[in-house]
Amino acid sequence: MLNFLGRDAVAVAGQRTGLKTTATRLATIIFLAVAGVCAGTVQPAQAQAYNFSKVQIEGNQRIEAATILTYLGFGKGETVSAAQLNDAYQRLQGSGLFEQVNLVPRGNLLVVQLREYPTINRVSVEGNRRLKDDVFAPLLKSRPRQVYSPSRAELDAVTITKVYQSDGRLAATVDPVIIRRSNNRVDVVFEVTEGRSVEVERLSFTGNRAFSDRRLRRVLETKQAGILRQFIRADTYTPDRIEFDKQVLQDFYLSRGYVDFQTQAVSSEFTRERNAFFVTFQVREGQSFKFGDIITTSDLPDVDPDEFAAVSKLRSGVTYNPALVENTIARMERLALQKGLNFIRVEPRLVRNDRALTLDLELVLTRGPRIIVERIDIEGNATTLDRVVRNQFSTVEGDPFNPRAIRESAERIRALGFFANADVQAREGSAPDQVVVDVNLEEKPTGSFNFGGAYSLEQGFGLNIAFQERNFLGRGQSVSLSLVTGEDSAAFSFNFTEPNFLDRDLRFSLAAYYTESNTASEGYNTRLIGLRPSLNFPVSDNGRMSVRVFGDGAEMTYPEGYVPGTMSALLEREVDRGTQVGAGVGFGYSFDNRRTGLNPQAGIRFSLDTDFGGLGADYQYAKTEASLTGRTVILNDAVTLRGTIEGGALMSLNSASSRATDRFFLPPSQMRGFAVNGVGPRDLGTAAGTYPGDAVGGNFFAVARLEAEFPLGIPEEYGITGGVFVDVGSVWGLDDTAGTAAIDDSAKLRSVVGASIFWNTPIGPLRFNFTRALSKEDYDIENKFEFTISTTF
Repeated sequence: MLNFLGRDAVAVAGQRTGLKTTATRLATIIFLAVAGVCAGTVQPAQAQAYNFSKVQIEGNQRIEAATILTYLGFGKGETVSAAQLNDAYQRLQGSGLFEQVNLVPRGNLLVVQLREYPTINRVSVEGNRRLKDDVFAPLLKSRPRQVYSPSRAELDAVTITKVYQSDGRLAATVDPVIIRRSNNRVDVVFEVTEGRSVEVERLSFTGNRAFSDRRLRRVLETKQAGILRQFIRADTYTPDRIEFDKQVLQDFYLSRGYVDFQTQAVSSEFTRERNAFFVTFQVREGQSFKFGDIITTSDLPDVDPDEFAAVSKLRSGVTYNPALVENTIARMERLALQKGLNFIRVEPRLVRNDRALTLDLELVLTRGPRIIVERIDIEGNATTLDRVVRNQFSTVEGDPFNPRAIRESAERIRALGFFANADVQAREGSAPDQVVVDVNLEEKPTGSFNFGGAYSLEQGFGLNIAFQERNFLGRGQSVSLSLVTGEDSAAFSFNFTEPNFLDRDLRFSLAAYYTESNTASEGYNTRLIGLRPSLNFPVSDNGRMSVRVFGDGAEMTYPEGYVPGTMSALLEREVDRGTQVGAGVGFGYSFDNRRTGLNPQAGIRFSLDTDFGGLGADYQYAKTEASLTGRTVILNDAVTLRGTIEGGALMSLNSASSRATDRFFLPPSQMRGFAVNGVGPRDLGTAAGTYPGDAVGGNFFAVARLEAEFPLGIPEEYGITGGVFVDVGSVWGLDDTAGTAAIDDSAKLRSVVGASIFWNTPIGPLRFNFTRALSKEDYDIENKFEFTISTTF
């Protein structure tokens, strides 16, 4: 029974399913048939079209109706589709002239409803405490009396943000806000939230074996945050500075022969407090290479390779340095120009010897493509005259194009110090064989005015007023005025320099000075005045000569209330000679290879000056001074060695005697460890002179200074290093010793040893010297502690 009923139920269900399927198929066929019939009878919908016989414009105040009709793009009576009307709306909205646009069709009338952007009444930056308004003013595109543009204001906000980021304030935010005023005007306010500077908490390196982290940190512009973090801005994290540091690091290693050096990565990680960065340079040093065999070759019939090889200063066994190769190539190409050989190029070819760690260099003299400089275009120099920039080019219009000469000219332009940015590029000119050199410049301030206090061991504390303009009237000239007053002295100086006199590499200088001294240590008063014009010109790659004429005057007087017989008899005779005014001529020579020498870690500087003066005075003389200074580094650049030898001689030309205003004294800047006028010939028989007697100076002097500077283990971000030094020297010799038996003018050496602390601070490199005299005379005056502004080599 159950099985039967089951079969019956299944049968009935199958019948119902079949009926349902048949009905569905029938309904589908009927629907498709009806749809086909309908498709044959329905017409397509037509797009809406307009025909305006009149256009009414509302809301325009500054914008002319004709300008608005131009943006609409159609005239009266033209048929306009809805799409064309939408395009007209987009053109009006995108013009940047209107804050709101509505197009309202009313039959044959089109109403254009507008609201113009307001006029900017004032632009201000608020909330900026670290940076002043004048930093942003020249950068902003939104300006008073211009039409306000939201997109322009947003770009200005981005500009202000970038300025803060370059200053190390990565969290700075800027919001542009408008304040509406009457007559459709607005004030544009950029609300700044500066945030804190993001510092470099730690600067480290990985992969460096030849040089320590400490040495490499000294190379970089970026510094670790130290105790002077409030003053030294180099410890703020700036991405652009990191990129510059990568190039500096590359140059450092290449100049020491590491041709395979790479900065593989620079990682910058936030500290846990997210207020500073840990910056790590990942480097691969490789090996240091030296020059191997160096040969000069050429296939050109009119070129003698031996003649060009003679001007090369490259030597086998010297550490490889690309700058040395560039300097040699430049010398060879200059020789080619001097011989009238145009388009000569020097192609360096290096052969690597990994086993010997040498690079064999072949300098191949070839004839390059015949390309001529069509013109030199200079832009961006609003103040600096074109000729100042052109003087830095050894190439002029019509000369053969030399890419290396153009690069050297670009470096000289940057070295002027007149421009924040100087971009020099060459592009194809009016023909394939001609090029145009584009010089794009961005000027920066070149003047300074200083007012403040001054201190020196020679003059004590005083007032210092100085003005300097390094690009006077945009002519590239330098003008400086200086007034320095001490406790008992005053000095005024004026200097003018024209670096390209007569449009040549000829430097014209004019110096004038006036000084007064009323010091008790000298026992007499002096007044000096002088005028010195001079010309300076090159005589070799590293040497320059100078010639000059001069006029000077010197007066020695007794101090107020002077009692006769209390001063040295020698000085009394010199005071009684009165004012002496004379003229003279002189020449000088200087040599400096600190940038072009064979060793990038060492260099020397030599100078020699001789004057023949006193013409018109009672004493004619020849005065010569010479100085030789050298520097090198040892122990992987950790220790710097410096040495200086100086000497001078004053000779009478008419058997007259010299005066104290002409003779040599050894001030603390030349002989450390002694006071001003504290060393040298002294009249011990002075009745009531300054203890232990009057210093009279000498006609000759010689001094040698040797010192070493080294790290003290203090973190280098503090800028503190140590040093030791030894000075040996003497001043001696007098023309007139009559009646002065108590004067010993023989050449007796003095020697001093000492220790130094160097401190690089925002106000300059300070130096503290602690000294002890090893050999001296009883009458010499020591100075066991000195505080000075350190000089650099």
